[in-house]
Amino acid sequence: MNNEPLVLGIETSCDETGVGIVRGYTLLADAVASSVEEHARFGGVVPEVASRAHLEAMVPTIERACDTAGIRVSDVDAIAVTSGPGLAGALLVGVAAAKALAISLDKPLFALNHLAAHVAVDQLEHGPLPEPCLAMLVSGGHSSLLRVEDVTADVRPMGATIDDAAGEAFDKVARLLGLPFPGGPHVDRMAASGNSVAIDFPRGLTSRRDLERHRFDFSFSGLKTAVARWVEAKQRSGEAVPVADVAASFQEAVCDVLVRKALDAARTEGIEDILIGGGVAANSRLRALATERASALGIRVRVPRPGLCTDNGAMVAALGAEVVRRGRTPSALDVPADSSLPVTQVLA
Repeated sequence: MNNEPLVLGIETSCDETGVGIVRGYTLLADAVASSVEEHARFGGVVPEVASRAHLEAMVPTIERACDTAGIRVSDVDAIAVTSGPGLAGALLVGVAAAKALAISLDKPLFALNHLAAHVAVDQLEHGPLPEPCLAMLVSGGHSSLLRVEDVTADVRPMGATIDDAAGEAFDKVARLLGLPFPGGPHVDRMAASGNSVAIDFPRGLTSRRDLERHRFDFSFSGLKTAVARWVEAKQRSGEAVPVADVAASFQEAVCDVLVRKALDAARTEGIEDILIGGGVAANSRLRALATERASALGIRVRVPRPGLCTDNGAMVAALGAEVVRRGRTPSALDVPADSSLPVTQVLA
């Protein structure tokens, strides 16, 4: 146990300041300071507000994580940090903090890819990843299908969103329905009392022609527009909008497409294990539908507990521990934050 690397991970890609401490596959601390309430009145994340919140929360969050783990910050073997993708200003805060720690403590620095970290965090709950596995990452900024041969060095994109990501669509539909920000959890709760087949909303990029060009890609912009038009038509006619039914039918359309394409990709690649990560992976219907359909095909599904699906420092520390375990070369101390870091570059 004590021979495993002790890694501190810092995550600041969006609106959550996360600091995690991991020893091997064991999570010792996962401290998060969220600025979501500061963004709620704007109906979305404001980059400048997020950056300022990271600055204010960084030191207290690091201290809280160390206290929870029962260690001194000087005890860690390495510092890991999200260097991209994400909001440029927010990333800069985390990268600068990680560099300061690495220099002052004389510890190696590992600048890591946010998406690969969402894959690696599952190891804290279910142990080493099957190799290969198919990762479906769904969040406010990403909807991606990835073939993962080695989470530290070989991640290959198979499909991605061509417009709105799934989480972004949840936020926009929640706003249409008068639900609070962030929209995902509120739509999920409202959908529980609704009828998922009440409204036949479109499934993006699933027609025969679309599948020829975008077999494993996602599009939720058209679905969001369809929901908006349906709600507006009800309002113009003076009818009450059945919010629960709209939420359930919208959620079903999103989850249906996500699961359908993930299973198609897994079968095409001959992969028997699917990992679902990212904030939308906390959605109850997505977890249930994926498990049900995959089981019928003999495909296993791994999903971290909801608290590890959203952005957090634990996922960065988990990936950091894995790159240390596999002997990867540390990042240079002049490594930049890269808001558009490709998923194929796990270690910057």
